Amino acid sequence: MANNTLELFYTHLKNLDAEALIELYHPDALFEDPAFGRLKGERIKNMWRMLLDPTNNSQLSISYSNVICDGITGTASWEANYIFTVTGRKICNKITSTFELKDGLIIKHDDKFELYKWAKQALGLTGYLVGWTKFFQQNLQGKTHYKLDKFEEKLNG
Repeated sequence: MANNTLELFYTHLKNLDAEALIELYHPDALFEDPAFGRLKGERIKNMWRMLLDPTNNSQLSISYSNVICDGITGTASWEANYIFTVTGRKICNKITSTFELKDGLIIKHDDKFELYKWAKQALGLTGYLVGWTKFFQQNLQGKTHYKLDKFEEKLNG
């Protein structure tokens, strides 16, 4: 299964199937990207539930390529196209992922993308002016964590 884990992950991601996708994470998993920073365990799962929820963005589409996995480490390239609901602007985010696996499951997942490019797409002139700053990234991570906190509150009723 380990060699198949990443192919399954991206198939589920493309199909926007959060519940199938999160089953591929190890309970002790770590995730990191420029928008969320570092997440652990259940927060990773809830991030995917939130991001893939069709009520958050009905226009999300995912494509992927270059999935390579040797059962211990892996890499992939993927692209998310969606409407950023805050501004209504179209986003095409190109992401490079690296993985570490343990017991056939994802234990470490790092997503890299050009935050400045994303900021310009998402926020226009504002993104152009401040999207390259550390302040912007910290502010964005604060907002994504707040949104994830609110999503988790809804999940937990």
